[in-house]
Amino acid sequence: MSNTLGIIICFAYILLMIALAEGLRRWQGYGAGFTRKVIHIGVGMLSWALPFLFTSPWPFVFACAAFMVINLIDWRYGLIGAMQSKHRSNLGTVYFPLAAAVVALVFWHRPPLMVAALMPLTWGDGLAPVIGATYGRRFYRIHTSTRTLEGSLGFFVAGLVATWLALWAMPGMPEISPAVAFLPALVIMVVTTLIEAVSIWGLDNLTVTAAAIAILSVWPFGA
Repeated sequence: MSNTLGIIICFAYILLMIALAEGLRRWQGYGAGFTRKVIHIGVGMLSWALPFLFTSPWPFVFACAAFMVINLIDWRYGLIGAMQSKHRSNLGTVYFPLAAAVVALVFWHRPPLMVAALMPLTWGDGLAPVIGATYGRRFYRIHTSTRTLEGSLGFFVAGLVATWLALWAMPGMPEISPAVAFLPALVIMVVTTLIEAVSIWGLDNLTVTAAAIAILSVWPFGA
């Protein structure tokens, strides 16, 4: 597949996720807190397709840079209701494509690690506020953010399953068995759950991903 076609598919898919979320908000009555996470998870799952869409990470980095600009404009002017946060200091939608671009550059030739590095952010951070809003009963406060232990548990469990699955199910090197994949996934999720719990202003999109990159970079796969 040509990189040009890959970029077209990438943009079309992301715009489709935004349109789906906006449809859920307008016609099904879902709040922006939920629809943001529909986009969040949907876009994060694009990572599974990257090796099949592009021959190098740079076209994807270009797409990420473009969406950083688009998301920054949307954050400033509130053009897309489905992407809005009630906290104006939250630049998470801008940080997300930045994190994805860095992961692609670091792990392009190791697809299982590339996808795994984004799964705590994709599924953990994607489901944590939804679970917290639905089932949260035990609250704690970090700066101006109120969170729940139930949401943090949801972050841990969802991220653990997705990270473990990515490490062994994603084709490419290194080849990792399901048994070998479990311990690094567990370590990543213990660390990133603690980091997410204390991160503010949407910075968890950066801090969680940075922690996952650091752990995966030094983990002795195949050693």
